[in-house]
Amino acid sequence: MNRNIVFSQYGRVGIMLLFLMASLLTRAQTYDLLIKGGHVLDPANHIDGIMDIAVSGGKIAKVAKDIPETGAAKIIAAKGMLVVPGLIDIHTHVFVGSKADTFADGIYSLSPDDLSFKSGVTTVVDAGTSGAENFRQFKAQVIDKSQTRILAFLNIAAKGLSGKPEQEDTSLMDASKTAGVVKEFPDIIVGINIGHFDQDGWIPFNRAVEAARLSGTPLLVECHLPKLSLEEQLAHMRPGDIITHSYEHITERTPIIDSTGRLRTYVTDAKNRGILFDLGHGGAGFWFDQAIPAMEQGLAPFTFSTDLHRFSMNAGMKSLLNVMSKYMAMGMSVPDVVLRATWNPAQAIHRSDLGSLSVGHVADIALLSLQKGTYGFVDAGGNRIEGKQRFEAEMTIRAGKIVWDLNGLSARNFKH
Repeated sequence: MNRNIVFSQYGRVGIMLLFLMASLLTRAQTYDLLIKGGHVLDPANHIDGIMDIAVSGGKIAKVAKDIPETGAAKIIAAKGMLVVPGLIDIHTHVFVGSKADTFADGIYSLSPDDLSFKSGVTTVVDAGTSGAENFRQFKAQVIDKSQTRILAFLNIAAKGLSGKPEQEDTSLMDASKTAGVVKEFPDIIVGINIGHFDQDGWIPFNRAVEAARLSGTPLLVECHLPKLSLEEQLAHMRPGDIITHSYEHITERTPIIDSTGRLRTYVTDAKNRGILFDLGHGGAGFWFDQAIPAMEQGLAPFTFSTDLHRFSMNAGMKSLLNVMSKYMAMGMSVPDVVLRATWNPAQAIHRSDLGSLSVGHVADIALLSLQKGTYGFVDAGGNRIEGKQRFEAEMTIRAGKIVWDLNGLSARNFKH
């Protein structure tokens, strides 16, 4: 046989094999990040055990035992750590700006990137700091400029928490316009907010309910509605609506625990009807004398949140991890604590694309250490309890990128 013909035939086969091998090698190198040996706790997918997580293109590529390291661009050794979905804080105030003494475009709000990632938080939800008239400013000024994912409840007050008298002007509370802005930004605005109204009457509340109905989103009911009883507020809410500051003990809203230490019947009825109780710690929103008996009687919060703002972060609240650790000190299990900071909030705001480690979903991940010792936890009234463990964020990953690395898990060892 002619040598040229043989070479031509077998040479082509060889070249094809080389191309095939190169293609297979390329396919094997699909992981930008591989998290090895951590205790994966993903309530949405009922995962609770030692697993590996592979990340590619900003998405969760694989969750399994013993994923091969071959081809992974970066490997994170997570042995001894808890690996959970990026935490979601559904009550914050982050419309930060230059105005004094206000939340909307003001110094009472905080830039979320300053605190989120170091607490394992990848998503925050602003609780009505903006309204229909100034949401676009909030979006351009803060949301579009932040690494943290920022979602929002839109206030029924047209300019949100802009201070009195504007935020209490009922003529500026338009359910149709508010719902229209929600529909314009469905990927960012997750619901309607009502709160911070000191006057008589149900106009703001009813218009907020109507805006939520028109937009097909939940209502978040904050406090600062002193002329409206808690029982009436709960009665006006629909299944899936959220009440925050659930465990506060202040004069402007009836506490959920009565003078005999029992959970009020209408509170239990509201929970059974599908109303979601959010923690909303804040500077004044969380008291042990409400939270502990409520949990003992079957009303643990559906979601944890901080009510993050300039004052709360330096008071009893401190961070979402501190809130979670507080509930461990109160006797809640680690899986139940993680559930209330990941999958439950994702469900509450109708964002099932968040709060889990599902393959194909965005790679928002927190690596937490569970530290052992003796720690003090404080409520809004200056009361203290002790706990034997607390969470600390070792690493936070947002859309596949490492954005917080406390102890340099992803860094190269320095050689002198």
